[in-house]
Amino acid sequence: MENVNSTSTLDTLRWKKEDYKTAEADRGMLTQTDFFALLTKQLANQDPTKPVDNNEMISQMTAFSTTDGVAKLNDQFTSFASSMTSNQALQASSLVGRSVLVNESVFGLYDDEQVKGKIVTEKPASNVNIYVVNAAGETVQSIAIGSVGVGGGNFTWDGNMSDGSKAPPGAYRFKIAGLVDGEASEIQAMTFRKVDSVTIAGNGGNVLLNLNGGGSMPLNEVVEVSGG
Repeated sequence: MENVNSTSTLDTLRWKKEDYKTAEADRGMLTQTDFFALLTKQLANQDPTKPVDNNEMISQMTAFSTTDGVAKLNDQFTSFASSMTSNQALQASSLVGRSVLVNESVFGLYDDEQVKGKIVTEKPASNVNIYVVNAAGETVQSIAIGSVGVGGGNFTWDGNMSDGSKAPPGAYRFKIAGLVDGEASEIQAMTFRKVDSVTIAGNGGNVLLNLNGGGSMPLNEVVEVSGG
């Protein structure tokens, strides 16, 4: 009976395990060394009467070089995107405590503060009035603006109601009405909201500005910044 060499068997199994780990780590991707090894084998086993055409060899080498270059370029772009996200986050951090223009008319009022807004119109408007409406739908203040040109303009509400008292904290919205081309029209209102903090949404994701009173907006949607 032949003796079984247990050491040899274990070495063989161990070699296969390490080989499997290497293959798993490489994920089946050919490196430049693998390519030249295959090319050498191809040349060594070619038919002497039908040698590999030079143009075919050059084509293979060019294709491999292109693939390798694209892979390296992808890695560089990944690194560049990560760097850009970090730079955007640093840029966005400078907006904390400042106000950004938000494309909505609803806002939250807090103690002893003024609220800034913007009238947005593509045509000149006359007899323009701004109405401050609370959550119950009641108008607590009206501000006469008069005429505005194309593009509109900024305005500020001091937080006072029509009787001169301070409006209680809560949710409000601006409603703007005026005459456009001689017809009564509702005009778009936008508000400035303070930035409380900055969030990076996932790996390589958008940089989000977290706004005072709730909600957020992407950094790339900011079109105007106010000092306060």
